[in-house]
Amino acid sequence: MKTARFRPSDVVDFVVVGSGAAGGVMAKELATSGFRVVVLEQGPYLREKDFPHDEIKVLRQGMLINDWKNQPNTFRASESETAVRQPAVSYGQQVGGGSVHYTANYWRFHEIDFQERSRWGPVPGASLEDWPIQYAELEPYYTKAEQELGVSGLAGSNPFDPPRSTPYPLPPLPVKPSGALFERAARKLGLHPFPAPMAIISQPYRGRPACTQCAFCKSFGCEVRAKSSTLATVIPAAERTGRCEIRADCCVRKIETGPGGRVTGAIYFDARGKEVFQRARAVVVCANGAETPRLLLMSKSNRFPNGLANSSGLVGRYFMVDTIVSVAAMFEQPLNDHKGVHVSRVIHDFYESDPKRGFWGGGGIDVRVDWYPIQFALGVLPKEVPRWGSGFKAGLAEYFPRTMRLMGHSTCLAVESNSISLDQEVKDARGLPALRMTYRNHPDDLKTLRFLQQRSIEILEAANAKKIWTDQVRDFTFSGHLMGTCRMGNDPRKSVVNRDHRAHDVPNLFLVDGSSLVTSGRQQPTCTIQALAYRAADRIAQAARKGELA
Repeated sequence: MKTARFRPSDVVDFVVVGSGAAGGVMAKELATSGFRVVVLEQGPYLREKDFPHDEIKVLRQGMLINDWKNQPNTFRASESETAVRQPAVSYGQQVGGGSVHYTANYWRFHEIDFQERSRWGPVPGASLEDWPIQYAELEPYYTKAEQELGVSGLAGSNPFDPPRSTPYPLPPLPVKPSGALFERAARKLGLHPFPAPMAIISQPYRGRPACTQCAFCKSFGCEVRAKSSTLATVIPAAERTGRCEIRADCCVRKIETGPGGRVTGAIYFDARGKEVFQRARAVVVCANGAETPRLLLMSKSNRFPNGLANSSGLVGRYFMVDTIVSVAAMFEQPLNDHKGVHVSRVIHDFYESDPKRGFWGGGGIDVRVDWYPIQFALGVLPKEVPRWGSGFKAGLAEYFPRTMRLMGHSTCLAVESNSISLDQEVKDARGLPALRMTYRNHPDDLKTLRFLQQRSIEILEAANAKKIWTDQVRDFTFSGHLMGTCRMGNDPRKSVVNRDHRAHDVPNLFLVDGSSLVTSGRQQPTCTIQALAYRAADRIAQAARKGELA
């Protein structure tokens, strides 16, 4: 396939920073609308042949995620502390971004997620706000994402689901033994399990083959293109237009602005380490909820001394993380659930917040087996199982084929002091300030996790598990779902972008990724991020046709 090639001196219509869940959608939508697009992706351009079933390379060496050696992170629990160097955020680093290696859970947010402040009022110690858009405005774009990308599920099976205009394009993936056990136990307790919506195709779809049930989903790339990553779906469509160039191994260090305060393009390091300036009429940043604010803060200038688009001082603030709790169980009979797609059943009975619980928050619970042999041996076995010798071997033989877990995905409250910022004391391999995460869970976050933990134990007890074990719920110091750092809103004093993802301070700069989320939902944000990207692309294209971005 012959793809577009532009020179840095060419003034393209759009530079898109990042090619993940949002960036891939943006590239395809803008290119098919007739615009010239350059996508700058800091990771490599891998193909299906490059994706191995190799635990060491993928999990231990981090083949598909950011490299903490060359791109260090630092962490502190509060702004009064000195940050320490440690892995703090994780994200996909290749063409397709995190959509290449994610588990592919694909829940829509519910109507309540967009209007929780109006429903519940303020939460002390948090900044709970309504979104400037409602679910009904986003519903057509949820549908478009599911149809274009390919999502398997069963409409109407979740009684708590928000309204939808169209069924899922593909039937659910096969239920696994763990899913059958979970479903039977949940129904015994009066709960409502349903087939997990997954961005993995259960049947051939739009030229892509169906899932082969190889079981290498979470953390791995899909070598048959059944996982509906942007690499397998919208990025090829963007390139086929002849108007989109994907530039891999290109790390953006600054978004440049002109005398009038508009962006003029992006400065990046190419694969050889050479600094290049790509000119553009507009820039769309889709780097993720951590790297987007970092890039804005590095893009300071005389006009924007505190960072680009940061007159509010809120770039990087209200950081929300991937709050989860896991409860494992071993059964008498083998499940052999290491085979097949990881997740097969979910409940949303506890999705809503409920004042009777005595705290704010809710969540969903799914059943899964998403471990691989080495990972299971080193990190999942109960503490009493020996870690060496014949006892270790016997424990592995007993536990690995008989174990599953329930995972609770909960709300994460936005707190202003939780942030992504620049650590001027630690530099990355290119001499740029390291990403610094400041984070401490709101007390209600931890109470919600303990609540979901207890509900999970009850379900596993109802399933007649032989043994149940779990870890203590603690403050999070590491996150994979990166949200909220450039929140959307109508008031420029309280938000970074407007309801169409346009920066309040810069008319031709758009931020489209998890950073714009006002609330976290109950995790699993990819479906909503991609729906927002489809919606934002419509608005951006309309603005470009009106000449607003020139």
